[in-house]
Amino acid sequence: METKGPFKRRQLVFTLKDRCRVCFTCVRECPVKAIRIINGQAEVMHQRCIGCGSCVKVCSQEAKVYVQTIDEVVQLLKGPDKVAAMIAPSFPAEFIDIPDYKVFVGMIRQLGFDYVNEVSFGADMVAREYSRVLGDHTSEPCISSDCPAVVYFVEHYHPDIVGSLAKIASPMVAMNRIVRKKYGNDIKTVFIGPCIAKKAESEEVDEVITFTELRAMFALNGIVPDKIEPTDFDPPHGGKGGIFPVSRGLLQTTNVNEGICDGLVIIAGGRWKVREAVKEFEDGDLGPQHLEALCCEGCIMGPGMSKEGKRYIRRKQIGNFVSQKLHDLNKDQWKKDVREFSTLDFSQSFEALDRRLASPSTDLIEKALNKMGKGSEKDHLNCGACGYETCIEHAIAIAEGLAETEMCLPYTIESLHNTISALHVSNESLESAQQALRQSEKLANMGQLSAGIAHELNNPLGVITMYSNILLDELPTEDPMRSDLELISEQANRCKKIVGGLLNFARKNQVSLSETDMLAFVKRSLDSIIHPKNIEIVFNHKVTDPTAFVDNDQMMQALTNLEKNAVEAMPEGGRLSVELSDNETEIIIRISDSGTGIAPEHMEKIFTPFFTTKELGKGTGLGLPLVYGIVKMHRGKIDVVSNADKSKGRTGTTFSIILPRYKSV
Repeated sequence: METKGPFKRRQLVFTLKDRCRVCFTCVRECPVKAIRIINGQAEVMHQRCIGCGSCVKVCSQEAKVYVQTIDEVVQLLKGPDKVAAMIAPSFPAEFIDIPDYKVFVGMIRQLGFDYVNEVSFGADMVAREYSRVLGDHTSEPCISSDCPAVVYFVEHYHPDIVGSLAKIASPMVAMNRIVRKKYGNDIKTVFIGPCIAKKAESEEVDEVITFTELRAMFALNGIVPDKIEPTDFDPPHGGKGGIFPVSRGLLQTTNVNEGICDGLVIIAGGRWKVREAVKEFEDGDLGPQHLEALCCEGCIMGPGMSKEGKRYIRRKQIGNFVSQKLHDLNKDQWKKDVREFSTLDFSQSFEALDRRLASPSTDLIEKALNKMGKGSEKDHLNCGACGYETCIEHAIAIAEGLAETEMCLPYTIESLHNTISALHVSNESLESAQQALRQSEKLANMGQLSAGIAHELNNPLGVITMYSNILLDELPTEDPMRSDLELISEQANRCKKIVGGLLNFARKNQVSLSETDMLAFVKRSLDSIIHPKNIEIVFNHKVTDPTAFVDNDQMMQALTNLEKNAVEAMPEGGRLSVELSDNETEIIIRISDSGTGIAPEHMEKIFTPFFTTKELGKGTGLGLPLVYGIVKMHRGKIDVVSNADKSKGRTGTTFSIILPRYKSV
């Protein structure tokens, strides 16, 4: 993704991909949408990031981390130069577990720092600069510039009003200049505070670490309060600037009125309120009023603080500490220090670094919406599960390459349901194919066996039939042995038919396809069967093109076999229905009866050779396996649906034969 202008700042926040669970919380909480989702992974785009640390604070999996600079600070402490620690005025809100601030200062010195200064004095000096700006009623309205995240937000996303940022250094930068004047330019400085954005704010400060990093350094060096000699901060000591890190702290330090009726300043605390306030400021809706903005609703809730801290307890700690400091403060010395450093330049310049993306076309937005199944406004649920407030915003982010359609929860759930349905259909097809394969294996094995049996039985059966007929011809009509010979001949002929069926079942010959009018063909099959008067035969068709390629002899055998079975399944009478239909590539034949039906326990066996539910002597169990084989040789499919339970509705059976229309075998 291209951005406008040079990017000078270091990357502040990273994603640990192995921890990211893609919950989109970081997307939801980022005020500038600097989180991009690629292949289901959240990625921080440092070009767009303003370092507010919201994603770090809300990530329950700790997948969002900020850049750690402990090693760099350790190297400074090991170096030849003196090192000064500059402590942000919000430290009492973090180190509640160290009641005596002098012990806290001693712990920092124990790390190896030569000087420990409080940035609250820098805040005092900055407050004086703001007093001059806010006291000049002829000056243009400005936006406070002490919060770097707010500065980055204006520079990146409202570059047209960069000139409205107060050209005043932050308390950190101001204190850095004071320390260098006091101890010399060779001094190395380390700012310690609650803010991630400070790590990229100024090249004047050598290094920046957060309070949580400071705690880690204490732990690594085994520094605990019980073994520390208390020491005070090095001068100059701060005064009222200690309340800078709380909401409205700047105003209270400058003693500027914030009243609704006659106030000069509007307060915006928190990333969403800042975003809204800056937009209204740019639109000119705030009139002549100045804007004080802190991205974290006060630095006491910064991302570099411990996560378990409570806002109002922290605010109380700041109040108690500043109150005690002001009580103990040597005001004359403080005024002397103010005069000494008032000649320093506390100005700061800013530049427009436009990070705004070009608005995508309406067509791209509509395309993204349609892909998520949001073709009309009623489909826009605006549920926020994707991390964006509205479906339109999500679609814009997709068009900008920042988001993916799968982030939409309703879309993903619907897609999942469709996938499950497709898998269910695939599983059914697979199960059917597996069953067909098992059936084919059975038939192949039985075919080999049947061929062997038929071959061995044919010759002796022929001999029995021939000699029984010779004896019948020689015996007189009235001979009592004649009936026995007739029975022998009849049963021998029956055995010969069974053997013939075995040979038909076992044969491996290829089908001989010819173009056939299936409409006339099916009608002819019905004409060839004998049926009692109590059975009604109904033929319907819905064919647009009756042409198909089949083996006429074998397919006629298959159809008449099914039709005869249907007639025999209705001993009390009923209806035999045959329906012919088609589609572009297939011919479908359905043969239905209103007979007794097939019991569920028999359904899996009906195509197994020698299995029959007919009375002894009335069936060989080879008819349906033969039909199955013929249909399969035509590369077709045969399905059966049956109901034998009257309590479940009308009984009967339907066989469906689906044949490919064109010559494919």
